[in-house]
Amino acid sequence: MVSVKYLHQVQALLLSGFMSFIMSGAISFINLGFVDNFIAIWLHAWLVAYAIAFPSVLLVFPVARKLAMRIASK
Repeated sequence: MVSVKYLHQVQALLLSGFMSFIMSGAISFINLGFVDNFIAIWLHAWLVAYAIAFPSVLLVFPVARKLAMRIASK
């Protein structure tokens, strides 16, 4: 198990993984339809998206949390 002090990084890893997987599949399907090598194309798109999404979530998450706290406190 990972220490609770790394909770933010673990959340970012999981969230960016799930979101990039879903979005890359949806966008690949919208752009290409269900072609013969769809799964391979999707997985390639997911790996590229994940490489961008993980550091992006690490940077944006603190800002999003502060904004959510402001919105939710009203």
